[in-house]
Amino acid sequence: MLGPAAITTALADLGAEVIKVESPTGDYVRRMTWPIVEGTSLMHLHVNRGKRSVVLDLRTDDGAAAFLDLVRVSDVVVEAMRPGGLARRGLGFDRLCEVNPSIVACTISGYGATGPYRDLASHGIAYDAWAGIFAPEIDEEGFPSIPDHVSIGINAGPIFGALGILAAVIRARATGEPAELELAQSDAAAAFDWYREETHRAYERPESEVTGNASDDFVRREPAIAGMRGGVRYQLYASKDGYVLFMASEQHFWKSFCAAVDRTELFEAWPGSEYGDHARGNRELQRELTTIFGQRTTAEWVAFGIEVDVPIAPVNTPKTVIDDPQFLDRMEWFPQAVLGADQLPFPVKVVGDETLVPTMAPTVGEHTEAVLSEVCGYDEAKLAALREGGVFG
Repeated sequence: MLGPAAITTALADLGAEVIKVESPTGDYVRRMTWPIVEGTSLMHLHVNRGKRSVVLDLRTDDGAAAFLDLVRVSDVVVEAMRPGGLARRGLGFDRLCEVNPSIVACTISGYGATGPYRDLASHGIAYDAWAGIFAPEIDEEGFPSIPDHVSIGINAGPIFGALGILAAVIRARATGEPAELELAQSDAAAAFDWYREETHRAYERPESEVTGNASDDFVRREPAIAGMRGGVRYQLYASKDGYVLFMASEQHFWKSFCAAVDRTELFEAWPGSEYGDHARGNRELQRELTTIFGQRTTAEWVAFGIEVDVPIAPVNTPKTVIDDPQFLDRMEWFPQAVLGADQLPFPVKVVGDETLVPTMAPTVGEHTEAVLSEVCGYDEAKLAALREGGVFG
């Protein structure tokens, strides 16, 4: 499943040994969504890179026993089933602690282990819809549809989960105490969008207690990015060949910009507040800035921003950002020849260390016997018995 796989992708990218325990039928993520690269989904190639695959039929006593042998020598178990899936097979947290008293167990699911939605089937976009991340698009015939957006729940959930796991492992190694972690991808989507939700909540208080910025005469703006509408000194502008994001909301940036483009009269006319001033609604200034930004290319404006210390950003798309010079400098692709498709690295760098290049995402059960031999010490006789007993499918 995607959520647990993505948690352990981050850990594998950081050098952890990750063993993916699969049923004999395998994880259907290999056939899921698009694109399909030479018969295997990009989703699988990315989220299961750097891992080894073991097939165990947990419905068998020998399969469950082999699973517990893996738990015995592991730091963490991440449950891919709905909450309680392992417990229903006699492999719940208490059982895991019996074989490994300092184990860290993490369950990640759609809506979590509690609440009225805990048994509601779901897919990744459900968590964004539930958390209010996006609004429906309405087409020309009046039908609502899912808008293009970054999927938050299925990405934020695994990162929160990996952070929690690492903290729990540190505690377990220091104290010997186990930890049972439980995470909902819906919760993660809501937590990631904390600024909007907490602003709405704050605005429930009287205006005598919660106001807007001083630069807006304390008038309440819409929460988060919606409050940027109408901004002028913090806004998008068309360049000669694209768009830039101008961000001179601090007075010293605004003054530097006006001087550098030889338009000091703009600062004199509208000096603004010391900080947080977007000159909202100032159409006259917006028209002036529109003319100014149309005179240079996006690359020229970025170079200008660096030279005079004014925040100006290029506006890219998911397709064009990969050719941006900043991206090219920092985001070195993992090559298709190694991973089956060109893939982006984990973004955290360990200064002075070479980036770890993960291995190709595994086929179903590709490492079953090797892992049980190397990690659990199974000899050929035991492997043969498990093989003949159908434990490996």
